Amino acid sequence: MKKYKWGILAPGKMSAKFTKALKTLDNAELHAVGSRNIERAALFARDYGFRNYYGSYEELVADPELEIVYIASPHSHHYEHTMLCLKNGKHVICEKAFAMNAAEVTEMIDEARKRNLFLMEALWPPFQPFYQKAKEILSSGILGKINHLHGYFSFIPAFDPEDRKFNLSLGGGSLLDIGIYPVIDALTFLGVPSGIKASAVFGQSGSEESLCVIFSYSGNRMASVYSSFRTSAGIGSEIYCEKGNLTVSRGRDMNQSVILSLHDREKEEFIFRPPAMGYHWEAAEVMKCLDEGRTESSIVPLSFSLDLITTLDRIRDSAGIEFSRSG
Repeated sequence: MKKYKWGILAPGKMSAKFTKALKTLDNAELHAVGSRNIERAALFARDYGFRNYYGSYEELVADPELEIVYIASPHSHHYEHTMLCLKNGKHVICEKAFAMNAAEVTEMIDEARKRNLFLMEALWPPFQPFYQKAKEILSSGILGKINHLHGYFSFIPAFDPEDRKFNLSLGGGSLLDIGIYPVIDALTFLGVPSGIKASAVFGQSGSEESLCVIFSYSGNRMASVYSSFRTSAGIGSEIYCEKGNLTVSRGRDMNQSVILSLHDREKEEFIFRPPAMGYHWEAAEVMKCLDEGRTESSIVPLSFSLDLITTLDRIRDSAGIEFSRSG
């Protein structure tokens, strides 16, 4: 079994979760951490067992032994950091949202393909057992055609104008942070919408804090997407079909469930509690693809990431969401 040397660009909460998942994989080596703060990099390396640490991202990607980089910086810096890694010959898995707009994602994809390097957006749902179960049920035809999907993700965080959730220069707002998940559900189960209408509520920092979106499709099908930092609706999607409904949900603790409700039967519930919060499957997919000589995942293909960011751009345009840029 080939072992791959992993690096973390921007240590933080998500990087900690991802690293714990990496530690469960026999073919993943914790090689290096890069931060703009050398003390932070050293602390993360010590706490999680990385061999090396660097006080800049440039030093991290210059490490000749490093093979794969996990990027967990704010949305606003994903393009810059992904391009930095790719131009230094590193394979990349980058957190969602992949970048700030479709133009940036297109350049990232072009760069990876030009250099024959692996690139994948770190989308959590497609790898999870509850998602695979939902797709299996819907593909079986037992529920008939999907007529409507209602996806939602909302919680109430403490307000801090400098926090990435509220800071416009960091891509703040509910859309890129949590609204992306119900959008992923709509694209996965219904495809790219033909029409989009969106409305947003803006908060003190100027960032969008609540968002409602209507997707329209052929065949009189629709989807509604809701995300908010003003309410506590939880996380999930209700899929309403001809012969019944499917509820797909997970808690903040990552417990997963699928509830099948056919019109003529009692409900069936499927519960899943994956190890390592399910992040290890993303890392395993990167290494599996590289083992097989592939630079793109079939589970999260780059075409899906491009459809996703293009849809997010359309939502922003409809809702009047604009981001500022930090120097």
